[in-house]
Amino acid sequence: MSNERGDRDFSGVARQKRSGHKPKPSSRNRKPGRPSRHAGRGGRTRGSDSNVRYAPQSEAFRDRRVEQRKAEPEVPSEVSLADLDPLVRQDLRVLSKKNADDVGLHIAAVSHFIDEDPERALVHGRAAKNRAGRVSVAREANGVAAYRAGQWKEALAELRAARRMSGGPGAMAAMADCERALARPRKAIDLLSSPEAGQLDREGAIELRIVVAGAHHDVGEHDAALEVLAAARPAKDAADVTGLRLAYAYADALLAAGNPVEAREWFLAVSAHDEEGFFDAAERIDEIDAAGAE
Repeated sequence: MSNERGDRDFSGVARQKRSGHKPKPSSRNRKPGRPSRHAGRGGRTRGSDSNVRYAPQSEAFRDRRVEQRKAEPEVPSEVSLADLDPLVRQDLRVLSKKNADDVGLHIAAVSHFIDEDPERALVHGRAAKNRAGRVSVAREANGVAAYRAGQWKEALAELRAARRMSGGPGAMAAMADCERALARPRKAIDLLSSPEAGQLDREGAIELRIVVAGAHHDVGEHDAALEVLAAARPAKDAADVTGLRLAYAYADALLAAGNPVEAREWFLAVSAHDEEGFFDAAERIDEIDAAGAE
């Protein structure tokens, strides 16, 4: 579940739309139906639906649920439970088998549609949430789909809920990107110094820094953006997608800070290692050369 955005295992919630660079979409390393490897998975009991209900359901609530399920989108035949990551299936065991299967199919559909039709993915994400609102993986699936569809407030609320339920750092880069989209760059910047940021793995930490650098650019703090990215140790010989994204963002920050010569060197390095053509580094080099010739 990128363009400028991309993803991790959905195909990675956190290659951001607003991070200042434009890699093409990638399904590399995708595990369909797994929203985020960065979310923690503790704190849930196993069993049936009754384990996740904390209060008697009112008649109005039951009527609303019936109407929601009548309006659920049909899962296409090419999507199956076999597409689900085993950890997602494990998380869904708190539900009855039928509901777990239904929720699982909607989550798998989110992953199936996320790159080509994020709005359709969001319909399935909402269906998963409506069926399993107290299961973190369902909330995260809805949050990821909302993020990719540009529904920033919904995405932020859902990803925060998923993080509260799971106990892990969650999709911090996506949350920071939502703050930027909602014109709150300072809140995005503050996430980098939060305790949860220290729990991220390498990919998640780099993605967060890319978004935070973009937030610094939003407020004209180009030197601060460079510092944020430099702390992640970008390398000109990076060959993996995450390393290339960092190098690209660093080149972009150098250019914004008024250093086109060094920026060109970094764009050239990205272009040399971008075997699958995910990035527009060659175009950026042409732009720098054209500007220098004027």
